[in-house]
Amino acid sequence: MADAPRWGIVGYGWVARDYMAPGIAAAGGVVTAVADPSPASRARAEANGLAAFASVEEMLSAQACDLVYVATPNDAHAGPVAACAAAGVPVLCEKPIAATVQQAEAMAASLGDTLYGTAFDQRHHPAHVAMAEAIAAGTIGRPVAVRIVYACWVDPAWTPDGGEHDNWRADPVRAGGGAVIDLALHGLDLSERLLGEPLADLSIQLQRRIHDYPVDDGGMLSGRTASGVLFQSHVAYNCAEVLPRRRLEVLGERGLLVATDTMGQTAGGTLVRRCGSTGEESAIAFDTATSPFAAQAAAFMRAARGEPHDFSMPRDLALMQLFDRAYTEARRWL
Repeated sequence: MADAPRWGIVGYGWVARDYMAPGIAAAGGVVTAVADPSPASRARAEANGLAAFASVEEMLSAQACDLVYVATPNDAHAGPVAACAAAGVPVLCEKPIAATVQQAEAMAASLGDTLYGTAFDQRHHPAHVAMAEAIAAGTIGRPVAVRIVYACWVDPAWTPDGGEHDNWRADPVRAGGGAVIDLALHGLDLSERLLGEPLADLSIQLQRRIHDYPVDDGGMLSGRTASGVLFQSHVAYNCAEVLPRRRLEVLGERGLLVATDTMGQTAGGTLVRRCGSTGEESAIAFDTATSPFAAQAAAFMRAARGEPHDFSMPRDLALMQLFDRAYTEARRWL
């Protein structure tokens, strides 16, 4: 692979344009090509100096990239991932793996030996890496509970920039659900990263309280690991952006770690430890300049070079299966 790996992007939407593409550049890669069925998206890509293709197959046939990032709607992940696997091109795919667990299982079966990663960018955020290291070092003793608030405002007419936008995240077929499938899997994966063990049990309560669309606009998740660490997460599309809405806590027997405004697409936020004996609060330093997208892109490029990594379809598929069982039960009562 070249010194500066060439990335192709499948699905040139706002996350890919505004966050992942700059993250790739910051990590030392270069975006060279885009595959998107939308003529408007291809025109925007060409205006940014990128080669534009109507399909991922055309982009791969042109050998326009060394790595691929898939950012299509959730129900359109399987085709690009299978095409990359057939071409032997490493592929990083947005979370969730797919809109349904059946699609996710089919994707896993299509991979062969091709490097695959689910884009759980939050496990790469420098603050969360520092938090995981602090927990492993025993700074708060044995973990007791993980508590997360990760919320935003996404109404039926939501748009990222005020312009025309296809809000597929409120489409039950293309998204596979609503706020919970979009936001909660980040916290579930992050909990496993922080604790070094997956959840063994999970339950979900849903609401469709504020927004007039056919998917959930909020949810509360609770669970526990096999060793007994408790998990709680509130995710929402019905929380005003100006309110406190991004908080991650890990309670231990000897202290509390609190990350504020770290969950999300941008760099920065704060991370502190509160002593369980004195209540004294101390800041934990981390790289506040690197976004989770940049850190994720750097990690995937290292993996593509054959270096050790923690990208894992079996792990991610097991999480999707656990989530799907709880989400399916929850939607019976929505």
